[in-house]
Amino acid sequence: MYKINSYLISLLLLITGQFAFAQLPMGVPSLAPMLRTVTPAVVNISSSSRSRVSSPLFNDPFFRHFFDLPDVKEKKEQSRGSGVIINARKGYVLTNNHVIAKATKIAVTLRDGRKYTAKLIGADPETDVALLKIPAQNLTAIPLANSDRLEVGDFVVAIGNPFGLGQTVTSGIVSALGRTGLGIEGYEDFIQTDASINPGNSGGALVDLRGKLVGINTAILAPNGNSVGIGFAIPSNMVSQVVKHLVRYGEVRRGSLGIHIQQLNPQLARAFGVQGKKGGVIAKVLPGSAASKAGLRSSDVIIAINNKPVKSAADIRNRIGLLSIGERVRIRVIRKRRTYNFTAVIADNRIKGRAISNYLQGLSLKDTSKGIKVVKVTKNTTAGKIGFLKGDFISGFNGRKLKQISELKRMFKYINPRSLQVQRNNRLLSVQLK
Repeated sequence: MYKINSYLISLLLLITGQFAFAQLPMGVPSLAPMLRTVTPAVVNISSSSRSRVSSPLFNDPFFRHFFDLPDVKEKKEQSRGSGVIINARKGYVLTNNHVIAKATKIAVTLRDGRKYTAKLIGADPETDVALLKIPAQNLTAIPLANSDRLEVGDFVVAIGNPFGLGQTVTSGIVSALGRTGLGIEGYEDFIQTDASINPGNSGGALVDLRGKLVGINTAILAPNGNSVGIGFAIPSNMVSQVVKHLVRYGEVRRGSLGIHIQQLNPQLARAFGVQGKKGGVIAKVLPGSAASKAGLRSSDVIIAINNKPVKSAADIRNRIGLLSIGERVRIRVIRKRRTYNFTAVIADNRIKGRAISNYLQGLSLKDTSKGIKVVKVTKNTTAGKIGFLKGDFISGFNGRKLKQISELKRMFKYINPRSLQVQRNNRLLSVQLK
C-alpha cells in the first residue's frame, strides 16, 4: 500500500510539475533585464607592443660589422582582454595591468562597435589594476558594489571577451573570499568564483544580480590551460582604492607602517587572550618607523584598522598597502589582554639612492613584494648616466641576489661594487659600476 501511494504521489507531482512548467514562461526568472543595462559597459581591449629580440645570426661582431646589420630585431606582440567602464562622463575604463603592460597602443572597442585609442591614466602591477581613458560620448558605466558585503554562495555573473570570441556572459556563485598566497599578485584578496573565466576575460566584469561591479576578473587556476571552474577576481573595494591613487598620481604611492606581521593562529590567540583567530600579530616593529612613533610594539595583536575588523595578516597587509603617504590610520590592538587604540601616519618608504651609494645618486628606491624597485630617475645624475630607468628592479650585487634595500646597503658598505643586476621587463641586465 505504501509503495502504491508513493507511486501515485510521485506521478501526481510529476503531472502538476509539468502543468506548472507549462505556465512558467510568462514569469520565468532571467538575467536578461539586468544584462541589458550592464553589458554596454563591458568593452574589448586589444594592445600592441614591440619587443626587441636578439637574433643568433647577429651575435658575431665581425659578421655585424661587414654586413651592416643591427644588433637586434623587433617583434610585434598583441594582447587581448576585457575592460569595464566605471565613469561614463570621464570615459574611465578599468582593466588588468597585464592586459596593457608594455603596450605602445591600446584600442578599446565598445559593444556597439565604436572603437577608440585609449590613454593610460595609470597602472599598478602590484594589484594588477590599470585605468584607461577614452574620448567617447554616450557611455554606460557600471556602479561599484561594496565587495565586503559579499558572501560565499552569492550569485555572480562574469562578462568578458574569452578567446577573442566577443562579449560572453557566464554565471556562477562566489566560491570563496579572501584568497591569498597564490603568488599571482603582490597584494591578493581574491574573490573565487566558478563562473566560467577563460583567457581573454582578464579585466572583465564580475557583477552581482543587481548589476553592480563586485570584482575585476583576473586569473584562473588552469592545470590544462583552460578553465576548470576556479577563477579569481579583484574585489571592487580594493579596485576603488587603487583607482583613487591612479587618478591622482598615475601610480599607487604606497607608504610604510614599518611592521612585520604574522598570522594569528589558535595557539597565539590563546596565548595573547584574543577571542577567535582573526587578526595579525606584530612580529617586529622597525626602529624609527611610523609604527614605532605611534607606540605600537612587537606582540601586539592588530584586530581593527580604521574601526573595521581585520580578517587576517594578509588583510592587514593589503589595507595598509593601499594607504597613501601621509595618511593617518587608526589601529586597534590587544596588548596583554587589554585593548588599545593608536594613530599612525603612513611614512614614505622611498629611499634616495645617494643615501646608499654615490653610484646611485639620482635614484629613488623602494621595497616591494617583487624586490627593490626604481621609482624615479633624475636626468643628468650619476645613476641616470649609468643607464637606470624608472620601473627597473635591482635584483643583484656582483652577481649575488638581492631582495631588500637593507641588503643593498649592506653590500655597498662591506663589498667593493663592480656591477648591479637589473630586471627590466623580462630581461636581466648587468650594469657595470666604474
